[in-house]
Amino acid sequence: MPTESKVDVLVLGAGPAGLMCAQGLKRAGVNVRIIDKRPKKVAAGQADGVQPRTIEVLQSYGLAERLLREGNQMHMVAFYNPSPNGGIERTGRTADITAPSARYPFEVTLHQGAIEAIFLDSMRELGLEVDRPIIPTALELSHDENELRDPQSYPVKVTLKHLDFGSEGQDDTEIVYAKFVVGADGAHSWVRKTLGIIMDGEQTDYIWGVVDLIPSTNFPDIRNRCAIHSSNGSCMIIPREGDKVRLYIQLSDKDVVVDKATGRVDKEKTKVGPEELLEVARKSFSPFTIEKAGEIDWWTIYLIGQRVAQKFSVHERVFIAGDACHTHSPKAGQGMNASMNDTHNLIWKMTYVLRGWADISLLRTYEFERRKYAQDLIAFDKNHEAFLEAFQTFGAFSCGIGIHYSPSSIPSMPNITELKHQSLTSHQTVGMRILPHVFVRAADARPFEIQDLLPANTKWKLVVFVGDIGPGKIKQIERVAKLADDLGKSTGLLKRYEDGVFEILTICATVKECLNYTDLPEVLRPHWSRVLLDDVDMFGRTGGKGYDIYGVDPSQGAIIVVRPDGYVGTVTPLEGVKDLETYFDTFLIRTL
Repeated sequence: MPTESKVDVLVLGAGPAGLMCAQGLKRAGVNVRIIDKRPKKVAAGQADGVQPRTIEVLQSYGLAERLLREGNQMHMVAFYNPSPNGGIERTGRTADITAPSARYPFEVTLHQGAIEAIFLDSMRELGLEVDRPIIPTALELSHDENELRDPQSYPVKVTLKHLDFGSEGQDDTEIVYAKFVVGADGAHSWVRKTLGIIMDGEQTDYIWGVVDLIPSTNFPDIRNRCAIHSSNGSCMIIPREGDKVRLYIQLSDKDVVVDKATGRVDKEKTKVGPEELLEVARKSFSPFTIEKAGEIDWWTIYLIGQRVAQKFSVHERVFIAGDACHTHSPKAGQGMNASMNDTHNLIWKMTYVLRGWADISLLRTYEFERRKYAQDLIAFDKNHEAFLEAFQTFGAFSCGIGIHYSPSSIPSMPNITELKHQSLTSHQTVGMRILPHVFVRAADARPFEIQDLLPANTKWKLVVFVGDIGPGKIKQIERVAKLADDLGKSTGLLKRYEDGVFEILTICATVKECLNYTDLPEVLRPHWSRVLLDDVDMFGRTGGKGYDIYGVDPSQGAIIVVRPDGYVGTVTPLEGVKDLETYFDTFLIRTL
């Protein structure tokens, strides 16, 4: 008889989207299991670029330090075009990332296997391993409405097949009953096909070869991101960890054979291999030379598809994420980044529902927010149809910093983006990630990046800009005292929901010489480390002008509400506790 088990969340697929999901849920104390059909993790190749916003997200889980240590940083991009003398010449150099609010103003490149290893090692420390090699063979979802509405029920039945069970008498079949399933099983997703979810979009005519190698070359920009447009075709350079580089080489349809049934390149019939790709690149590089120094690390050929799934979940019980629900050209370098940010969006929502802290309707916001972003990415692709043009357009949107979640007006879905008081933070847009900035801790004058004080720990952060409450600021001190009373009363916001929902961080527009952290009411200083000053550090090297960065008037103040995934949900005035209660009542379950 097959073995049977129960789990809160079953994640199918251990690529970047699945690993992000599993590690985040495990950190949150969720009973999660993750399986993959591959007997071991990716060794080389695949996706390799991590955008500035994704680095911020990894940092919120404590995972960015290793990425920055092991990866290569791309700070500059160079452009080459046909020279009037034949061959190519450099026509410009510029910053790789142009978004002014980027905390990490560069991209990190590292092969996917090493990125996966960062997740795998952190999961191992938490006591979670990927079960492999295992494939799902059947998925059944209950049609009982009461069962589907009850977040503690197990309405999903998944049959698994263990590929390494070969000995006589061993049953290689297992049945898992899950509360939720996340299909992060790639562009040819079994979960998506089993659920009958259709992908909208098209295959483009662009065919690209990819080669990872250590080059021997006299090309002066080999360690910069490069866009090469030559009379012999187009080529891109992505410098990688160590001495490696990745070459993207544009091919013509006469070079490859496409399987009409699958829409994929038929590598058996296609005569182009890594040596032929390198030969095409050599022609684009002229008058410079490029050869391989040693073996080619990895290569592939693929057609670019631009598709988005018609829906990202079924009954908010089975979800798809990453390439399973959207595929893009690599022009904006967003495939893996969008995938990891999908499940980053889902982790906290699923955790709240499983804990009984939020209504199950909160999960509808996953598709609402992430499907729109996937559609925006494809629109970006189409608006920059020329590969090299998009490659050059690395502004806020394409580096992930410009992700903007909109308010919802759908009656069956809570609105977790509320714009009523947006004017109080003229430079911090509601629906976008909290801007990075360095503040000084009041207790000891130590400078801190605010994002590091807002980790992805499933808590909502109330970032309270109390204004200047220094000597003589009687009116502002009275307003702050009233806010503390409103927050702290027995029926107030902080007691209204489950303990552990909120964290408070208070930021004063008062210089360090004029304020003690103990001057604040206790509610606004739950710990000595939670009071910051908008002032420079002791040497004047960093910090200051934070109220200007967020567009907050120091005479007015504001409360910025930061979601567990680092995005701003709403803003209120210091007198706006009632607005906060109304906002949270739409999706959190009250205990009072």
